[in-house]
Amino acid sequence: MDFEHYLDKFKKSADSLDKRLLDQKKLEISIGIVLNSVYLKLYKREWTNDLNNPLTAEARIFFSVWVNEKTLQENKVFYNIHALKLRKLNGYSILSREFANSFRKQFKTYQNNWENVSVKFGPLTLMEGWTELKEENLENIITNLADNFIEICSLIDNTLKPFKQDNRK
Repeated sequence: MDFEHYLDKFKKSADSLDKRLLDQKKLEISIGIVLNSVYLKLYKREWTNDLNNPLTAEARIFFSVWVNEKTLQENKVFYNIHALKLRKLNGYSILSREFANSFRKQFKTYQNNWENVSVKFGPLTLMEGWTELKEENLENIITNLADNFIEICSLIDNTLKPFKQDNRK
């Protein structure tokens, strides 16, 4: 797998995203390599405990689009939303399964906008799917998936609200 080639494609996709909208929604972008996969991640710092290392924090929520050797052989681009160790997310009292079920209930309204998506996972993967990889169109595919997430990122905020701990005592 030519990592530099795919990093370039993912960076170009990230560059094409609406920066004003990302700022408005407080979303941040990361492009990189992890577990032999090239990825684009979208996340909010408030969805993690570790503001200095939000991508590696123990408790975190993020959206990811990725390719690796296996996905390329299958001509697929994968995407998902992970919600990791939410019981440890500061300021919240979250039961992971309740959080996942609440998110998925809201997500049903948008599910048709996501190709080959499934929510039939444990609570760590809120949803996951794939779309056909067309090399000549890869940048647009990544951008469209990211735009889809930007449209629904408020679902995560809405899902978090009922789990917020009341600081008034």
